[in-house]
Order: sequence, then structure tokens, then C-alpha cells
Amino acid sequence: MIKLHDLEFVPFITEETIENAIDTIADQLNADLFDKNPVFIGVLNGAFMFVSEILKRFKFDCEVNFVKLASYQGTQTTNEIDERIGLGQNILDRTVVVLEDIVDTGNTITWVHKTLKDAGCKEIKVATLFFKNEVYKKQVTIDYYGLSIPNKFIVGYGLDYNGLGRNLTDVYQLKSIKMTNLVLFGPPGAGKGTQAEVLKEKYDLIHISTGDVFRYNIKNATELGTLAKSFIDKGQLVPDEVTIDMLNAEVDKNPKANGFIFDGFPRTEAQADALSALLKTKGSEVSAMVALEVDDEVLVQRLLERGKTSGRPDDADEKVIRNRIKVYYEETAILKEYYQKQNKYFGVDGVGNIQDITERLSQVIDQL
Repeated sequence: MIKLHDLEFVPFITEETIENAIDTIADQLNADLFDKNPVFIGVLNGAFMFVSEILKRFKFDCEVNFVKLASYQGTQTTNEIDERIGLGQNILDRTVVVLEDIVDTGNTITWVHKTLKDAGCKEIKVATLFFKNEVYKKQVTIDYYGLSIPNKFIVGYGLDYNGLGRNLTDVYQLKSIKMTNLVLFGPPGAGKGTQAEVLKEKYDLIHISTGDVFRYNIKNATELGTLAKSFIDKGQLVPDEVTIDMLNAEVDKNPKANGFIFDGFPRTEAQADALSALLKTKGSEVSAMVALEVDDEVLVQRLLERGKTSGRPDDADEKVIRNRIKVYYEETAILKEYYQKQNKYFGVDGVGNIQDITERLSQVIDQL
């Protein structure tokens, strides 16, 4: 195991396996391009080792150039391409082979392919050492790849984590941390807050309520709280990136946590993706979305009864209550489908006494 900055990585792919994969790609390139005098274009920084090894093995005339791009910060892709060094060579009517260290989302390779096409290339081939085919959704064909790998964050053989790890000749993957991370949902009156407190104590989890996090940051005038308040004061929605930064700060406060209960987040598919990316940087993932299910009429009666003592006006008006329940179902329908596709959605009967409901929730959690 190795440690780079704040993260630990474990062995994943040996140098011997990588060298064999490069041999295979080189054999294919020699067979396909022996009479084309290709221009090899390496995508920096990550592809420098791969480019070097391919050129050593290519037996015919060729030229080489580089572009320098960036789409990652830390362990997350930004989905934006930042060009640092551009192509300074005339490639009109040439055969070009793009050499990439890794292709995952495909944002970088799509950008490069379009740039080369606009420059008038006769033929464009793409070769990558590592290929995350399960997450690649772009239209650009990957003509050659060395190793197909799962969607894990890796370092070594040119790939880095915040600048470290490129010189490693073996490849390492981010060490998985066994955590139980729950996205807890329930309509108004379902008792979600009560169950969150019980589950927090039972499983030694950290309960993160988005509402509480917002209130804390705004009250204490933190940098993120001030930024969030600037949007709220204008009547605008707080951008997802601000919310996820707040959650990230909360997660970072508890580096040795057994897991988290996320209450009030995510609300949209984009937020669910952001939460997934956040947990991936910690070597973890969402374990399950658990939703308390209660009949609407039971909810209405619970809230009306609560309204007699809570003093909350939205607990005293049946029309307001029914609208709150309707909004809840509209919001969670998308997330229910999102997590169902990952086999991570669990609906739990939320009718009964507190102990009975806790037992039902525990039966789900204990299986995760």
C-alpha cells in the first residue's frame, strides 16, 4: 500500500501486465500504419510514459507531438477541458494517432478529436492504455486500448493524484473504505428525523442534515455560508456546487467515520451524481437510499395532530400539508428511479411505533 497526500492506494496492475498490453497495441499499430507515416500526438501529462513505450516499439517512419490538457482536480473530473499547450504542427491530410493514458468519460478525447478534425486530418485513430468502457458514452471510436478497467480512481504509469504518483511503474487503485452511507428519505410526518437520530446512535454514523448545514454556515458567516446567503437573498437557488462543498466540509470533519446519513440531499439526479463523486474521493459510495413509506391519509392526520402542539402553521392547514406531500413525491420519484437502477433503493413501511420502524430499517441496513 502507498499513501499520496491524504489518500491511500493499493496495488492494482503490475508493470509486467502493462508492458504486455503495450506490446499488443504496438503490434496492431505496426500492422495498420506501416505505410502511413503517422503523427503520434500524446496527451500530457498522463500519457508521457505510454507515448515513450509506443514509440520504442513502432518500427516505421513517424512524427510525434503533444498537447497538454486537464479535466481532473484531485480525484474528480471537472467535465471541462483546460488547454495548456496546443498543437503546433500542420496535420492537414495526415494520419494522426492520439495516445491517451486513460479514457473514462471521454470529454478529453472528444475535444481532441474535434480539434484534429477541424484541422483537416485525413485519418484519426485513438489509442489508450486504460479504458473505462462502462462509463464511456461518447461517439468517438476507441481504436486501440490496452486494458479495460472498472470505474476506479488509479495512479501510476503516468497517472497522478494531485501531482503525485506519475513515476510509479505499477498502477495502484484508491483504497476502498468500508462505510455505510445512507440517503434517508421520508415524506413530511413520516418520522424521518426521529429515525435518523436512532440510526445514528445504533450504527455510529454521522447524521448530516442539509438544512442544519446551511443554517450553521450562514449563521457563522463561513465563506460558503456567505456565498449561499448571497443567492438566497436574491431569491435564487443555491448552486449544487456550493451545497456539495458544504457537505464535503462536513464529511472532512469526520475522517474516521463509519459512515453518514444524508438527510435532505440529494434532491436531483445531478446532486446524486455529485454526492457519488464526493464519496468516491473518500474511497466509498452511497450504500442505499432508504425511504419511509406511509399512506397519505396517515401522514395528513399525523401532521394535523402535530400542528396542535408544534405551533407550525404548515402543520395546521390540510391543503398545505397535502401539497407538501405532493412535492415530496415529485422530488423523490427521480431519485427513486436513479437508485433503483443501481439496486440501491429500499422502501420501508413507516407505520407503527418507533421501535418497530427502527427494526425494519435495521433489517435493510444489516444486509448492506
